[in-house]
Amino acid sequence: MSNTSKTTSLKALAGILPDLIRYNIRVIFGSKFIYFLGGSLLFFFLITGISLFSSSIPDMGSLYYQLLFPALLLIFFPTVYGIQNDEDVRMLEILFSIPNYRFKVWMVRMLIILLMVWGVILCLSLMDYFLLMQHNIFHLSLQLMIPVTFFGTMGFFFSTIIRNGHGAAVVVILLALIAWFLHGAFTHNPSALIWSVFLNPFDMPDTTSHLVWDQSVSRNRTYMLAASVIAVLWGLLNLQKRERFMR
Repeated sequence: MSNTSKTTSLKALAGILPDLIRYNIRVIFGSKFIYFLGGSLLFFFLITGISLFSSSIPDMGSLYYQLLFPALLLIFFPTVYGIQNDEDVRMLEILFSIPNYRFKVWMVRMLIILLMVWGVILCLSLMDYFLLMQHNIFHLSLQLMIPVTFFGTMGFFFSTIIRNGHGAAVVVILLALIAWFLHGAFTHNPSALIWSVFLNPFDMPDTTSHLVWDQSVSRNRTYMLAASVIAVLWGLLNLQKRERFMR
């Protein structure tokens, strides 16, 4: 491709990018998202209130789980129901009529969703900093974003296979429940925790050395990030099957 063609493509992308971002923000924050946002905030304030009046002293491990589940609620709706929302507002016809445009749409959308969830996590983590205990806000939020990214990309992936938000939601919830039960089983075998998507990097077992634990956390995070990349790429490949999404 010549330099002129590359420049033209970049200018075209820059021209549609503002409209693309505005549209996707409306999709992300529209419809039922407000209920997921309200549920996540309600869960956060409930657990924070219990921690405030509890006799036990909070630690980083408890803060991690306290913020993880609200974050998963936030990422759930826009990733799992994104394609269905496009179908409901008759946007699929436009997306699939322009070559490669759909890839730009969903890549930008995924980035917006992740940045939005990270922003909320930072705000909630900042509140915990003043209400419960002082901690490294950015380190905690970045650790949380890895499983959040994993579940978000998996939700997108299954939505490209099932084509229905409700069906994809059921599959993702079932897989999350199975992963949670497996995590409980893995706690009896610390070496197997590297395969747990619910591994808490701030909850090191007493029988594990710091070096071994740091290596396990590093591998766990690497595996989840790799799986997230594969899920996104696989989902984008599924979008090439235009006839599966058009009715």
